[in-house]
Amino acid sequence: MSLSILAETHDVTNQVPPLEGTNLYRSDLPLQEWVKRQGGGWADEALSRYGELAGDQLMTAGFLANENKPVFKSHDRYGHRIDLVEFHPAYHELMSAGIAAGITSAPWKDPRPGAHVARAATMYLHNQAEAGTSCPMTMTYACVPALRLQPNLADVWLPKILSGEYDPRNLPLAEKTGATIGMAMTEKQGGTDVRANTTRAHPVGPGRPGEAYELVGHKWFCSAPMCDAFLTLAYTDKGLSCFLLPRHRPDGARNEFYIQRLKNKLGNWANASSEVEFRGALAWMVGEDGRGVPTIIEMVSLTRFDCMIGSSSLMRQALTQALHHCTHRQVGGRPLVEQPLMQNVLADLALESEAALALTMRMGKALDNAHDEQEAKYARLVTAIGKYWICKRAPAMINEAQECLGGAGYVEDTILPRLYREAPVNSIWEGSGNVQCLDVLRALSKEPGVLDVLFAELGDGQGDPRLAAHIQRLQQAFADKEDIQYRARQLTEDIAVALQAKLLLDAGNHAVSDAFIASRLEGRGHAFGTLPRGLDVEALVARSAPMHR
Repeated sequence: MSLSILAETHDVTNQVPPLEGTNLYRSDLPLQEWVKRQGGGWADEALSRYGELAGDQLMTAGFLANENKPVFKSHDRYGHRIDLVEFHPAYHELMSAGIAAGITSAPWKDPRPGAHVARAATMYLHNQAEAGTSCPMTMTYACVPALRLQPNLADVWLPKILSGEYDPRNLPLAEKTGATIGMAMTEKQGGTDVRANTTRAHPVGPGRPGEAYELVGHKWFCSAPMCDAFLTLAYTDKGLSCFLLPRHRPDGARNEFYIQRLKNKLGNWANASSEVEFRGALAWMVGEDGRGVPTIIEMVSLTRFDCMIGSSSLMRQALTQALHHCTHRQVGGRPLVEQPLMQNVLADLALESEAALALTMRMGKALDNAHDEQEAKYARLVTAIGKYWICKRAPAMINEAQECLGGAGYVEDTILPRLYREAPVNSIWEGSGNVQCLDVLRALSKEPGVLDVLFAELGDGQGDPRLAAHIQRLQQAFADKEDIQYRARQLTEDIAVALQAKLLLDAGNHAVSDAFIASRLEGRGHAFGTLPRGLDVEALVARSAPMHR
């Protein structure tokens, strides 16, 4: 017998076909419905085009950008200090696509009804291909309200920020077609407590808003150090103030902005995060002197909203991968998707994904209607609630999706390990869980009318006695002021699931709302896949399954 026959040890069978070339928008029925429901339906065709791009070309670029991490170059070959970060071409491809699609600019350039919803949906699609590029795009989008407080700076910077063009060249602003904005807030001795910062600002001239200062100090986290300018905080004689610090001085020379090193992070590999020093760096004051935190807070609110979008999108892509695998993989001669216990798990994951999406898109609608006092108060509160709850749920949900694939979900040939590594950053960045929950208490206790807006939004439970009882318990919990900080996480969670339940009830899909309420308000299970009896799990799975169309 020829030994060459022994080289073929087995037939390869029961393998899942690649999930490639999928239109991430057209294959996602819940996304299409929630975009339309919250006022962004006019963007349907544009979202379809971006969904096609994200599910194919950008998905490929996402893998390449993660396999080729950014590299810090401190000096050129002649020994001159240059402080540059070099990226793989795939990173630039992703940035160019996202900026051209309006992720950094659309709601500001065309603030029609539904603009923030449509922009959120675009980012939701983009993040599924690669979430690391979202950091600089988020900050560029979110800087606009802060810069508009200082007209002399806005006149110079906003035309390039809102140009819709990605220009990665390290040049002075006047020579560029587009600009991106980063953020540098955190210092090593204070972390979230920015009041403990030590960076000082020294006036170059009159020392007032819109004028130049020189900054001396450090930042332990500077996100996206390749950006063209950074919003940062430093102390003047009047207190902590906000500044715009560009990479180049007005004469075109490099600013005194020095990158110490890039962070070696758990995930978010395609993006560069750094430690930096300001050694007399020229910067311009934004907003009132000594009022840096109020100046920057609107930007932070928008970046927290993007954390909601980011975690929701990671969950959706994890769900898509799990559903695709279980549809094609057979165990015991039957597809996994037809087996009762797996149906329980998949349906539970689908509920978590859609509830996160629903609350995120409702937040987008609130931003679109921020001129309305009630909607502005809703956005003030739900930014912190959603940032806490959705970002907290994502890592466990994605891990459960990995389990649906078994060992295949743990190897880097699939996207799931990347999604899992990426998930924690959204719960940590822009204030971790305790910061968000304390902010919820602050909004409810310190800002008139916010608590009334919350219970007006929840109403009487939409005729569902289970939600009505939950709302009544919430009212009782807020009436009890004892140990309220100790209970802040539980209160925030209870508000979050109540808001999600209300949204799902309003949408009118009984299978979805009934399953969510039965499991989140009444259920006793703590792991995914513990849905109670009597739910239409097949309908839930079918609703969220990726559709090839």
